[in-house]
Amino acid sequence: MMIEVRKIAEGEIVEKGIRDWPVWEKEVSRFPADYDEEEWCYFLEGEVVIETEIGNFNIVPGDFVVFRSGLSCTWDIRKPVRKHYNFI
Repeated sequence: MMIEVRKIAEGEIVEKGIRDWPVWEKEVSRFPADYDEEEWCYFLEGEVVIETEIGNFNIVPGDFVVFRSGLSCTWDIRKPVRKHYNFI
């Protein structure tokens, strides 16, 4: 699977050091994205639909998302986004 979306517990947030990762913010918009390395994200705010050739993924606050290397998708940001991110 090129995208993994799941909820994680506080213990995993602490274990991964997510609160120390950089924060990315983006206004309502729509744009293509290509991943040449794996990215891990933890969404703090916003609402996004990630459109892929295998279907759409709805992302909301509290979601932990893995975007795998090689993914091509379209981001449809419906509410402004704030997320922690880390390239693996």
